[in-house]
Amino acid sequence: MGIIKKQSISNSIIFYIGMFIGAINTILVYPNVFNEQPEHWGLIQLLVAYAMVISTFSSFGFPKVLIKFFPIFKDKSSLIGISFLLPSVGIFLFLLIYYFFKNQIFDLLNIDPSLQENFIYIFILVFCISAYDILTSISRSHLDAVTPVIFNEFFLKIYTFIILVIHGFKFVDFNQFLLLYITGYFFKLLLLLYFQFTRERMSFSLDFRNLELKKILTFGFFVFAGGLSIILVTRLDMLMIGYLMNLEHVAFYTLAFFIGNAIAVPGRSVITISVPLLSKAWEEKNLKEIATIYSKSAINQLIVSGFFFILIWLNIDDIFSLLPEKFTHGKWVVFYIGIAQLINMSCGVNGAIIVNSDYFRYDLYTNIILLIITIISNLILIPLYGIDGAAMATAISLMLFNFIRVGIIYFKMQIQPFTKKTLITFLSLLLTYFLVNLIPVSLNVYIDIIIRSIVALVIFMPLCLKLNLSVDINQLYIQLLKRII
Repeated sequence: MGIIKKQSISNSIIFYIGMFIGAINTILVYPNVFNEQPEHWGLIQLLVAYAMVISTFSSFGFPKVLIKFFPIFKDKSSLIGISFLLPSVGIFLFLLIYYFFKNQIFDLLNIDPSLQENFIYIFILVFCISAYDILTSISRSHLDAVTPVIFNEFFLKIYTFIILVIHGFKFVDFNQFLLLYITGYFFKLLLLLYFQFTRERMSFSLDFRNLELKKILTFGFFVFAGGLSIILVTRLDMLMIGYLMNLEHVAFYTLAFFIGNAIAVPGRSVITISVPLLSKAWEEKNLKEIATIYSKSAINQLIVSGFFFILIWLNIDDIFSLLPEKFTHGKWVVFYIGIAQLINMSCGVNGAIIVNSDYFRYDLYTNIILLIITIISNLILIPLYGIDGAAMATAISLMLFNFIRVGIIYFKMQIQPFTKKTLITFLSLLLTYFLVNLIPVSLNVYIDIIIRSIVALVIFMPLCLKLNLSVDINQLYIQLLKRII
């Protein structure tokens, strides 16, 4: 767990810096820049959402294929070559489909006219996202999970902040801003590509004779289908709001979803570095190491994500009071998304374990179940409750999905992520929330947020350390004390 802990800490620091910048962008800058025309923000979010879905189609699952087979095959150049070739073919096929059936696609998906005018930008994003995912997999296969995160979480968000300010002061109009926004993804790709070349990781070949193509393509099909389902689920709520409502509500939902989804940030850093280690552990048939990664990832993610969730919910009214009035309707979106992510984090790296095991087909099966539940629940709940209904649908779907995956791993491998410390952690979080909630409010929003956050930390951290809820967190605390002393 040494590598996981070291890189998770580095990743978490970068993620939190990126999250802080992203929070400034999403909570303060975007709503004020697009206060008069929130549909412009909704348009940007739908462009990215469609690009994410299409890039998942076009990549054929090869970012995960590369990580899975990188420790196995000696011929790395051929594996990298096929990982770039097939997604390129996929993008070309989608461009052909768009060229010949553009009007039919627009009618079928009820595409907003402003989205139709800018639809071509989606394919530029698809290229940038697909290539960046492959380069990220190369980094992670070399146990370097930090570099792609720096460019994605730090560079792109700083860049976005700058162009938002430029647009906010009317130095560029919206069309010019949109072009600059898309260009940011291209710059991010060039930076990571340059880094991989300078580290001599980019040797590739189109000679695939030494690859076990049947094995690779079979695995690729299942993770592609599974990955497609999960990306559809994570973007489906936004796409269906755009389909059933309008671009303004996409913007309102985006803001609230970001706040609720912020608690998942620590888990992303743990999962990022755990995947190649799980792949190696499966190759060595080291079930004990897999069980260790599983249980430690679950409790660590629960502790940090849970603390973030209670901080957000304790201050939710104050946070929304800082926003323009148009954007203050998503309080319960934050709650439902936060609860869903809290359950998701508490279940550990179950998806990575399934994908890298001999039972990888279950990744597809569970994702199909998730997709069906998500579609049905969105169709029922969005017409009834609007953007709150979309969040409720996401929460229901993710909770059922995780419980099913935990069950599969338990019955197939006899390991599970929960211990009595899981229950103790939940109780400690609840106790912290109720105690801090008793603090009377002042007349200053900023002072209230700071006081509640500090008191929550003062209550929860000693509980966490005294009860020894996480070995890793206690060890980190001891190391920090030694450095200070």
